[in-house]
Amino acid sequence: MKRFFITGIDTGIGKTIVSAIVTEKLQADYWKPIQSGDLDNSDTLTIKQLVANPVTVFHPEAYRLTQPFSPHKSAAIDGIQIDPDTIRLPQTTNSLVVEGAGGLMVPLNEKTLIIDLIKKLELEVILVAKNYLGSINHTLLSLEMLRLKHIPLAGIVFNGPNDSSSENYILNYSKAPLLGRVPNLETLSHRVITDAGKYISLS
Repeated sequence: MKRFFITGIDTGIGKTIVSAIVTEKLQADYWKPIQSGDLDNSDTLTIKQLVANPVTVFHPEAYRLTQPFSPHKSAAIDGIQIDPDTIRLPQTTNSLVVEGAGGLMVPLNEKTLIIDLIKKLELEVILVAKNYLGSINHTLLSLEMLRLKHIPLAGIVFNGPNDSSSENYILNYSKAPLLGRVPNLETLSHRVITDAGKYISLS
């Protein structure tokens, strides 16, 4: 049984796509603890549309925030405060994929960040990276924070167009494991997500 927390080096770099691929590949359960905004088109609903196997269970979010901002800001607008002690892993005997909100240093409240939640949940991290100007810096900083917090890293998944110069530098400098490279998927469907499992290696 495998349990992963999928996070990214920034927002909008493909965490949900990678979460769908890993969920389908493992036929794992899926859980998004905190959904911030777009409740009618949430990440959980997106994953449901992309995953085809009959095994996966989609566990309800711990917090459903109405505004598309950082969780601490969205929660404040909604008149609540996120309490990490209330966020507990769903009970399951299946493998589990947990998708974060934004990157590691995204605040949940005045004192708690996403990385603190990962530490509390005691999960192994899959870090999703994407190549853009600044991504080397963002990736290496994310890896360093995981090391400082003694959070286990399963490895990196590069999502989108390939840049061998950036990717090789990150891997050579950090010595982080490479789990795979997912090319730009122009269309998304059950078949595409299932087929994309070949791009990610999970031993």
